[in-house]
Amino acid sequence: MLTEARLEQILSRIPRLTLGVVGDLFLDRYLDIDASLTEPSLETGLDAYQVVRVRPAPGAAGTVLNNLAALGVGRIHVISVIGDDGEGYELRRALHELGCVDDRAMISLRDRRTPTYTKPMFQAASRPPRELNRLDIKNRIPLLPAIEDALLGSLDEAWNHVDGLLVVDQVGEENCGVVTARIRERLASLGKATPSKLILADSRRRIGLFQSVCLKPNVTECVDAIRNIGGMGADVESCAAELARRARRPVFCTCGEKGMLVVDPRSASPAAVLVPAYAVAGPIDTVGAGDSTSAGIACAIAAGASPEEAAAFGNLVASITIQQIGTTGTATPEKVRRRRREVCHS
Repeated sequence: MLTEARLEQILSRIPRLTLGVVGDLFLDRYLDIDASLTEPSLETGLDAYQVVRVRPAPGAAGTVLNNLAALGVGRIHVISVIGDDGEGYELRRALHELGCVDDRAMISLRDRRTPTYTKPMFQAASRPPRELNRLDIKNRIPLLPAIEDALLGSLDEAWNHVDGLLVVDQVGEENCGVVTARIRERLASLGKATPSKLILADSRRRIGLFQSVCLKPNVTECVDAIRNIGGMGADVESCAAELARRARRPVFCTCGEKGMLVVDPRSASPAAVLVPAYAVAGPIDTVGAGDSTSAGIACAIAAGASPEEAAAFGNLVASITIQQIGTTGTATPEKVRRRRREVCHS
């Protein structure tokens, strides 16, 4: 579904793109632990793990930003809310290092914490890193209406300058993250008014509530969405088709090693099409795979690809990032080219 010529067309257009990302920005803080240095705590007798390196990186919507930057997107506008705290400082510094991110629409609040996933990575000799229990910092109070107003203004302003928009709804608690009900309503209005411009939404718990935007659920999110709105889909194909019919936009449902189901309700025959995944060998780490897929889909569509071509491009990107162990991986254009050559000549 993705010829070498089409791949080169997509990659050549990506540097000219301006994309927007609206949603929940987290700080991913990796703590690399050297198992050989573990010592008992004098106070408790418990093992005291010794951290030998701290690796901060943008997470959640930030993982999408990482992947857009790695693919070579020319300019990225980010619309989000973080805390005015140390984690927020680390997050902004990590975003600035990407070089293409415009963070002027990021709001920092003194009474809010920067959402943070702290990931202790236990490294024993001759073994892959193993993630220990994660430590999460999240906000569980609703976003104030005045902050929503500011986000809506930034969203309207960015819409006039971007070639497409990615939405990352990470926070499970309703209206406690960036993508509140009011934000969803504005996204639906923008998508309905300008259907030719891409809006691609990814949501852990509310994918079925988005309207007039493209959707990117996984199998569980897709099936649960139809059940939660009273539907009776018998399988993932029928659920994806019903989700697409309700949203009136294409659905890209990731199916792990099988690939991606694509349903386009605007086509003459809106049946689900399975776009196969690219096979990989060796150990894999699927953390962040969905975000890298989203980045690939958005870049491809904004560069003029069809939904099926965009799904194939997203699968290609994910096949690279899942082989990067102990981190949320990224894929550069050269890695994308190399992977396609590998799978086509194998």
